Amino acid sequence: MTHPVWPLFDLQVRTPLLELRYIDDELATELSQLAGRGIHDPDFMPFAMPWTDEPSPRLQRSSMQWYWKSRAETSASHWHLTLAAIVDGVALGMTSLDADHFATLREFESGSWLGREYQGRGLGKEMREATLHLGFEGLGAQYATTGAWHDNGPSLGVTRSLGYSTQGSRRAVRRGEAAESLRFRMERADWQQRLRRDDIEIHGLAPALPLLGL
Repeated sequence: MTHPVWPLFDLQVRTPLLELRYIDDELATELSQLAGRGIHDPDFMPFAMPWTDEPSPRLQRSSMQWYWKSRAETSASHWHLTLAAIVDGVALGMTSLDADHFATLREFESGSWLGREYQGRGLGKEMREATLHLGFEGLGAQYATTGAWHDNGPSLGVTRSLGYSTQGSRRAVRRGEAAESLRFRMERADWQQRLRRDDIEIHGLAPALPLLGL
């Protein structure tokens, strides 16, 4: 049954390995606690914004605020869709689709993370494929972009294995020091030719499209 006010709460993407579900307060709490248990080695920072450097319980509370902010700022011209990755009823991580003026530009940016205890199982790639399916098949995107630091091996491995094209790099500050951030892009035609799958299902999207300007 569609949520009477915020239909995005009913959005789900299902694959044979996992489910993506739009993040409500219950999932936000679960993910915030998961992040508090660790996402990466403390000596390495994979994120552009070093939010995981915050101590507990500030990290968990800031995470909750970020999910609330993502919901509150949703509009036809700007949205940040956050979805939990779930296996056997347990949230393992999250993925997101960000877009500005999507109805005109038809381009979105993706980002994701997995709890450290769930890494190394191939779930990161499955999450990315499900995210791309939602963007291209569900929302009608023409382009998908993503990025990662030059030394983020797992993220770069997934991106390159899926066939993104390299879009260059830029210098940026990470934890107060200069680092190289790499950029990647995928076109709809390439996704359709190489990655489109018949075993991924999208549920609950149609009622939410007006919220996204579609």
